Amino acid sequence: MPFTASLLGLIAPPTCLACGGVVPAASSSLCPACRAHLPWLRGPRCPRCALPRHRAGGCPAAEAAFERAWAPLAHRGVARDVVAALKIRAAVPAARLMAAQLAAGMPRDLLPPGAMLVAVPAQPARRRRRGYDPAQMLVGALAARTRAPVSGCLRRVDRAGRQAGAGRAQRRSARIEFVLAGPPPERVLIVDDVHTTGATLEACARVLRDGGCAHSAALTYTRAL
Repeated sequence: MPFTASLLGLIAPPTCLACGGVVPAASSSLCPACRAHLPWLRGPRCPRCALPRHRAGGCPAAEAAFERAWAPLAHRGVARDVVAALKIRAAVPAARLMAAQLAAGMPRDLLPPGAMLVAVPAQPARRRRRGYDPAQMLVGALAARTRAPVSGCLRRVDRAGRQAGAGRAQRRSARIEFVLAGPPPERVLIVDDVHTTGATLEACARVLRDGGCAHSAALTYTRAL
């Protein structure tokens, strides 16, 4: 470890993204206890919506514009805290950790040769207020891991209210609008931090499809159950 990094570690020891406790090494983003409690999604899941089981209404993505969806973790506990570290604190280590876990676990055919990564854009006002775009940070880290090209073909134009904590009906009724900022690739992997109802992913996929994109899939770090 370089001398400067060692000195910085003594002055301000690296902390866990989830609990805030000191981690044993600067290269670690989670403490051993939080890492052990990551809520991994295991076992068979619906390839369309990424849920392990459907509610009474059946697959919520049965008629979605995207062809499939995948996420490695449930949106709870430590995983939810990691997402919050990215979305609220702009923690670069969170983007790197999320990208590493996505790249290591996602099905190989989810990102075939020739596919491009497309981040779900944040609302312009929210991006200005934050000073960054969480999904773009995640896509940048994932591109560095996978060497997949990135397309900035989407732009968000709605002013829908904050969706964190909103109910299913409220999320579904919110007006979410994207437009093309350029010609879409033929095959894309839409990337976001959380897959909740799928309304935002669907809005992205629909605009891409209407613009000429032939194949789209959705990749998120967590899936709300």
